[in-house]
This record gives sequence, C-alpha cells and structure tokens, in this order.
Amino acid sequence: MEMRERMVRRDLGLDRRVFLKAVGLAGIAAAEPAFAQLFVNIQGVGANQFPIAIQPFFGNSEAPENIAEIIGNDLVRSGFFRLVSCDAATALDKDPDWKALSTAGVGAFADGSVTRAADGRYEIKFRLFDPVKKQETDEASYISPKDDLRLYAHKIADRIFERLTGEKGDFATRIAYVSQQGKNNYAIMVADSDGYNPQVALRIRHPIISIDWSPNGRQIAYTSFETGKPTVWIHDLSTGKRRQVAAFRGNNSAPAFSPDGGTLAVALSKDGGTKIYLLDVNGQNLRQFTTGNSIDTEPAFSPDGKYIYFTSDRGGNPQIYRKPVVGGSAERISFGNAYAISPAVSPKNDQVAYIVRTGGHFKLVQQDLATGNVIPLSEIGKNESPSYSPNGNMIIYASEVGGKGVLSTVSTDGSTRSRLSGTSGDIREPSWGPTIK
Repeated sequence: MEMRERMVRRDLGLDRRVFLKAVGLAGIAAAEPAFAQLFVNIQGVGANQFPIAIQPFFGNSEAPENIAEIIGNDLVRSGFFRLVSCDAATALDKDPDWKALSTAGVGAFADGSVTRAADGRYEIKFRLFDPVKKQETDEASYISPKDDLRLYAHKIADRIFERLTGEKGDFATRIAYVSQQGKNNYAIMVADSDGYNPQVALRIRHPIISIDWSPNGRQIAYTSFETGKPTVWIHDLSTGKRRQVAAFRGNNSAPAFSPDGGTLAVALSKDGGTKIYLLDVNGQNLRQFTTGNSIDTEPAFSPDGKYIYFTSDRGGNPQIYRKPVVGGSAERISFGNAYAISPAVSPKNDQVAYIVRTGGHFKLVQQDLATGNVIPLSEIGKNESPSYSPNGNMIIYASEVGGKGVLSTVSTDGSTRSRLSGTSGDIREPSWGPTIK
C-alpha cells in the first residue's frame, strides 16, 4: 500500500504496526528535468457527447502552441463533447461553410486566428457558431504573452463550455500533486488542469500526503513527515513561505480547508485514537469535532460549509460518515461495501466520491446523495485520493500503471477518462484547485 493508504489504515486501527515514516507564482520554481512535463492520454469518448468542430486557427503555425488542439482536448476531457472533423472555415470576416457543417453533423463550430505582434505577444481571436441557426453566438479577442498561450486557450475552452452547457468551465484552473523521484526526493507540483506547465512549489527529502487547496487558490495545506512524524503545514504559493499549523503529540494529518478559508479540519491522535479537530488557519483555537471510541480521519467540508464528511470505523469497518459543523450526530453515508475511505464532496453538493476495496484492490465510486445510488468511475486497481474539479464535472485521482504512480481524470458520468503520467518516478496525491475570479 502507498503512504496515504498506510496512514489511513493506521488511523483506522487496521494496521497497528509502525508505518514507515489567479495568483502570482513568485514562490514556485519552473520544473526541473527530474520533475518533467506530464503526458495526457484521453480515452473512452462515446457517441452521445455533443459534436463540435474546432478549426485550426489561422496563423497558428507561427505560434509555439496549437490553440485549437488545446481547446479541443479540454472539451473532450470534460465528457460533454466529441470532436468532429470538418474543414468549414473560410476567413475570419466571413461565415463558415454552413453546408459542410450540416453534412458533418456538427452541433457547434469554432475558429479563430493567432497573430504575433511586434512586441512578441500574440493576439488570439476566436468565434463560435451555431450551425443549425446559421449564426455566430460568441467571439472574443485576447492579447497573450508567449508563455501564456496555453492559459488563454484554456480560457477560450472555458468560454465555449459555458456558452454551450450553461455551466462555468474550469479548464483554466490548476492541479497540485506530489512527485517522488527516488527515496529522498519529494516535491509538491502545481500544473495546469491538463498537467502541462508543471512547477515546483516545494521540494523536501521526506514524504508528503493529503494536499488541499485554500478556496482562494493562494495556499496549499498538506501533511509532511519532515519532523519525524506527520505534521500539517500551510504553504503560500505566491511567496514560497510556509508555516506549521498542527504539530501536536501523535499524528497530525489530512488537512481540509473550510469553504470560507478560515478554518482547517485535521485528523489528530493527540489524546490516543485519531479524531477530527477544527482549528483556525493560523493554528490557533483548537477544538475537538468528533468524539467517542471510533477512529475518525480524512475530513472534507461540504461546499456549503454545513457538513464535514469523514472516514470512520465506528460501525466496525471503515465507512463514510458526515456530521453537521454546528454539532449533532454523525450520519453514515456509504453502504453496500465493506470498506470505504477518502470522501470528496462535489462542488454541486449532490454527489460524494470515495474509494472502496474489492478483493484487495481499490476502486473509485460516486454516490448520489439524494438517492444513494452508487456508480463505479474507475477500473479496479490501486486507486486513491479523489478530488473534484471546481464545476463538479470531473474528478482527478491517483492510480498506478506498471508499478508507477500516475494521475487519472474521469468525467462524473464515467464516459471519458484521461491519464496524466510522467517519464519517471511516481506522481500521487492530486488536488484540483479552485476557479480564480
């Protein structure tokens, strides 16, 4: 089992053996060769997705990034769209070839241009069309530095997504994860939502687990083993400064920010068995949240701040529970599996994702909170650490391929999956950052 799983097993009393062990980016260093670019492999696009054609942008061959390709990959990863090949663009001052679009069965069409300015920046223009109504439905123009071309392509994908679905897109967001390159080489990485442009936020010689973003996207909380035991830290991404906020007797782990960013829920074993505590983000005002003889760990706030979901063995086996933040009784959420851990609550507040164990292997599932219906979202394997995208339409989680840790994303209907993998080492503990307004 990996570090997180060993930690959870220890907290839950399942293994009593001692375990081994947007904002400026001024505090983040560009990725070095050991922490190189991730590779994306999209799988499982079905026939029921909305058909869209993204025409290669005029003049794009002079730019270092393929804008149309980035937009298309974003939309396909969401699970809402499938790409249709159709050469329908004529010129930016003219309508597309409506007949060609109709023949190809295109439901939406986008084209644009990329023009390099004298100062080295690029002007990106895009247009979106409704082939059925034969009319333009959106257009925009952006001025982008060379290094931000991918960001603006993600912004265009967000814009298209919102125009066609009515929901906010979240392609121009970031993910954080842990990269391990050897026994004593760990780093917290921050990358674009598709895994590109990885940057080192922190590098240490000790294991890191349980990453969580602050709601404003400026800080990351995590558990580090650098003091000889697990303690909780908060890291400021703009300055690179960090502070230890929970280093009590015993284990300190599994930090989770409240929706307003002012409170952390943490799992502490300061008084014996592990319980969930709340404390202010400055490390003050500690108060106990769960009580009793059970082992409680892995807290996660609901997006409205009313509940904390957590893993507990109070029923005998680990299951998912929730308890009102204002106090009251804990309610069991997960049923039908003998082992359920690592809850993540959808930003839509209608689903909870978690990991179940089946025959010694681990699978990601999602449960509808209204009906209790549970659907599988991953194959059986070594899957862990689910985290929702900001709009709740995708989940990123850690898995393993060929003995090496990789990251996977899946649309919440299970129709589309993608895999983010590096050239060497393990990547684990993903957390999807918030949308920055």
